[in-house]
Amino acid sequence: MPDTYEHRRYGNDHDRYGWDYSARRAPLRIGGEVKAGAFIVVPLEFFPLNPSGKPFLHPGAMVTPYPDLRHYTTRDYGLRVGVYRILKELESRGLKATFAVNALLLDYCAPLIDRIRAAGHEIAAHGLSTDHIHHAGLSLDEERHLISETCARFDAHGLRPTTWMSPARTQSFNTPDLVREAGFTACLDWEMDQVPIAMKTNHGALDCLPLLNELNDVNLLTGKRQTESEWVAQILAAARLLLDEHARRGAQLFGFTLTPYVVGQPFRIHALRELLDALVRQEQLLLTSASDLLDAFKQPAE
Repeated sequence: MPDTYEHRRYGNDHDRYGWDYSARRAPLRIGGEVKAGAFIVVPLEFFPLNPSGKPFLHPGAMVTPYPDLRHYTTRDYGLRVGVYRILKELESRGLKATFAVNALLLDYCAPLIDRIRAAGHEIAAHGLSTDHIHHAGLSLDEERHLISETCARFDAHGLRPTTWMSPARTQSFNTPDLVREAGFTACLDWEMDQVPIAMKTNHGALDCLPLLNELNDVNLLTGKRQTESEWVAQILAAARLLLDEHARRGAQLFGFTLTPYVVGQPFRIHALRELLDALVRQEQLLLTSASDLLDAFKQPAE
């Protein structure tokens, strides 16, 4: 890797989007009584028992000596049990979410994918698997092949997702150009703002929506070991602040994750129910999938 970064300059260290203070832009207004938005992302991930760890281990990957069956089966539990609890809670409230799916799971979990599609949720492409990380050590052709194979697997199942989320939400310098080249129009990897930001690519704009790592359930509940009540309170605090800021900042949005092997555990479902009920009660908050929320922000206010 070079000792100096060639794009170092005033403002951003890249030219993907303009640099400016959020307070200097005109407030966004969206239709009806909606003042803020929140989108739900449910990651469906394939964790191999023998990850390569190149260039690093995915945050949820196996950690003890091979075969790490304890962690492997916990992740498997999420796909066999936990995700269905999440689906039930979403559907009982008429909520739509974005299910970010590793392409390798499409063959392994076909009944689950059918259930998600039948319920009208959005399916986003989440790369090939947790062991296929996008990073600067890949050549342009190698990374293009990863994305092409991902798209081919979705195509084989009659799926054409327009939203992309990289495995581990990690990119190379070429990833935005390549995913836009492949037909994706929205991305959940970058979180530079509280409104959709159109990233510049060689093939047109790629809309970025802020999926907040600071509200990631894996990060808070297992990494920082916060309680379920703290997790719920922080998401609700984010929603309420954006509603309170509407008068001077206009409509804003954020995303948060519901990871099946974390939130889908039986001792945490009560917290998910509490969270969803409280968010639904916020009448001026639009709670939906990433693509539906992006559409709402792109529609001119009436």
